[in-house]
Order: sequence, then C-alpha cells, then structure tokens
Amino acid sequence: MTTVPKPQQVAHSRARLAPRAIGALLEFAPASSSLRFAVHRCRTARLEVKASGNTFGNYFQVATYGESHGGGVGCVISGCPPRIPLTEADLQVELDRRRPGQSRITSTRKETDTCKILSGTHEGVTTGTPILVIVPNTDQIGSDHREIANVYRPSHADATYDFKYGVRAVQGGGRSSGRETVGRVAAGALAKKILKLKCGLEILSFVSKVHQVVLPEDAVDYGSVTLEQIESNIVRCPDPEYAEKMIDAIDRVRVRGDSVGGVITCVARNVPRGLGSPVFDKLESELAKAMLSIPASNGFEIGSGFAGTDLTGSEHNDEFYMDKAGSVRTRTNRSGGVQGGISNGEIVHFKVAFKPTPSIGLFLWWNPWPRWSSWTS
Repeated sequence: MTTVPKPQQVAHSRARLAPRAIGALLEFAPASSSLRFAVHRCRTARLEVKASGNTFGNYFQVATYGESHGGGVGCVISGCPPRIPLTEADLQVELDRRRPGQSRITSTRKETDTCKILSGTHEGVTTGTPILVIVPNTDQIGSDHREIANVYRPSHADATYDFKYGVRAVQGGGRSSGRETVGRVAAGALAKKILKLKCGLEILSFVSKVHQVVLPEDAVDYGSVTLEQIESNIVRCPDPEYAEKMIDAIDRVRVRGDSVGGVITCVARNVPRGLGSPVFDKLESELAKAMLSIPASNGFEIGSGFAGTDLTGSEHNDEFYMDKAGSVRTRTNRSGGVQGGISNGEIVHFKVAFKPTPSIGLFLWWNPWPRWSSWTS
C-alpha cells in the first residue's frame, strides 16, 4: 500500500533539497523607507559543482583571474609565439583606455590599473612560455559589507552565484564584476600586436547606440574610421553630433541615479581569408562566445544581423566581382565578412548589446523566493 505524505511532510522534504540561500525572512528597517530582505541559508543535499570556464581560445589561450575587490586581477596567456617585442607599456596603453573614473559617464571607482608582467618575457621579447600579467586593486570598498551580504541585488549575479557555488564574493560582485575585463584587455593588447605584425590586421570598436540614440548605419565608414575619431570624445562615438546626443542621454538618467544600456560596433580590417571551422567552430560562433562572456553583454549580431530579416534574399545577397588585383570580392558586406562560418577577406563587423548597469543609485531590494521563507524559517 502506498502512503501519501501530508502537505507539511512534502513541504519539509522539499526544503531539505532546496538550493542554498533561497529562504528569506522579511524584515523592516525603521531608519529607512526601503524594504529589505535578510537572506537565510539552508543546508544543501549533495551539492556537486563542476565548473571551469575561466579560459578562452584554441591556440592563443587566455585565462583571467581575480575578483572585483580582491588583491588584484589579471591573466595568464598561453600560446604566444616567441620573439614578439613586448613590454608593460604595450599593455598599459589599452589598460589606460579601459581604466574607470576617466569621465563623469564612467564608473566612479579610482584605479591606476598599472600592470606588471611576471613571466613569459626576457629582455623585452616573449619567450613562448606562459605570460602572467597582474594588475593590483587599489580602490577596494571597506570591510563592512553587511548591507550587501543580506540581500540579492536585482539583475546582479548575487543569487545565481549563491545557487551554484553555495558561496559568493559579496564585495563588488567578485568574478561577475566588470573588473574581470582587465585581464581580457591586457591579453587583447598582445593579441592585437601579434595580428598587426603578422598580417596587418586592425581592430577598432566604437559606441553606436546609447539608450534610444542610434548612430545611423551610413554615418561611419568601416574602411576608414580611425582611433583618433573614436577617442575624440568621452563616449567614444566617431560622429561628433551623435556623440553629444549620447552624452546628453547618459547625463539625463545619471543625475537621477539611474543608468542606460547601449551597443558597441566592432570592426576588423585586413582579416585573412579562411578563418573559422564549420560547423561548431564557425568564426561568428567563436566571436559570439567571446563577446557574450563579457559582463553585462546580452546580445550579438554580425553583418546585417537582425535587421537582415527585413530584406528579401535578392536584397540581402552580397554579389561577387573581381577587383583590379584579380581577387574575388563582394560589392556589399551584409554578411559581415563571414560566409559559411569562414572569413571571406572582407571587413568583419559585428555589434554587441550591453544592458543598463544594475548598480544604480536608486535603492531596490528584492526577495526572489518569498514563498519559501515558511519552509526554512
């Protein structure tokens, strides 16, 4: 005979198997009008975590490390060819470009982002061995994190990291912070140098949308846009008129303690033909994986992207022709320089969307599992 458990027995059984940190106890803070939820942990039944995911690349491999408010951040680069000229100054140029606190529209955190190469070079050239780059953190928040520790911040990774690992770095979001990109930028600086030396490949990126301000597609010539044009303003849009509109859009919400998202356009010129391996290692697949692993990214499109669905096949097709040098080219580039997952020699261009930063001045606490509080209280 089968015994049907009582409702209370079912509830308690489910509570024992619940992931950690999903119970919550509602409490009120008399000194503030904000509603706060103090998170209480419950035991996990056999939590097994198989997690890697800190390394990207096939031949030139990059592993990033460090947390937002730990001792430092950086990367380990494997697969770099030997005899490539490399000094800390080569990396510092790009790190200075990403450094926070450069203008009123960026993070207010103050970091020098000074890098140091600890291995993989000798007398100014690479040795072919792993390159370790470290950037110390100098502007960590204080030791009292109780306000953050007792809540899950909306649209942050607080809850999901807790669900997966059973522990989280409370200070600044840990590995989920945008500060993780310091290691990517250092490695990217070296990768750009290698590509420039070996095949003349050049990579640029710029802001093409902020909130509802959209840079028209024909406003920028992908073949001639320069770094100087991009760096001419604090929002890094190569069109001065739209740059001002974007800055105004940011300022309007910034003064209210709010934030907006945007879109970055990336352009790669002089890309060799034949990059990408069908079917699961297509060039656009590798690019999408890299871009969507950046904190706060939530969209990727290459070539005409989603707008291409508005066209017919005859309108969208890139017609071939033979140029004066006898090379096969395309008259248009709606494919974004990639066809069948393989680069075709045209300019590779794609866009990456970034959500509004969830770290804002407007105070909001959220209880993700209010029903479960009775099971774990």
